[in-house]
Amino acid sequence: MTMKSLFSLSALALAATLAAPALAGDTPAPEGASARIISPEAGATVSSPVTVVFGLSGIGVAPAGTEKENTGHHHLLIDRPAFDAAAEAAEGIPADDHHKHFGGGQTEVTLELAPGPHSLQLVLGDASHVPHNPPVTSERIEITVE
Repeated sequence: MTMKSLFSLSALALAATLAAPALAGDTPAPEGASARIISPEAGATVSSPVTVVFGLSGIGVAPAGTEKENTGHHHLLIDRPAFDAAAEAAEGIPADDHHKHFGGGQTEVTLELAPGPHSLQLVLGDASHVPHNPPVTSERIEITVE
């Protein structure tokens, strides 16, 4: 098989993983696991681009598709209501302008945000982009971009 074929198959597999609807959120979260936005701080006034630094406690980071106990990968919710565990926990996290996936195991991102108020919240997803049980989320914070 050629490198081009291998790359194409890998890209298709990744696309299928990101696009496939996930079933129940049955991946257990370790007791006491938590997520937080390290930077910027809640209420901060910042300039764009904005670097958002993710934090975790009691659970590790692994790329999407990695089925390793007590790990997950970050999703950043931008300018949308707070994550509703009762309504959203059993579903895969969508990929759109309000839901950024960090399936490579990234722990920060630099975003171009328009001037004005913005909200940010982290939700950890399992190998299939589904929140853990119970969900590992940060507080939803508000920032202002000048």
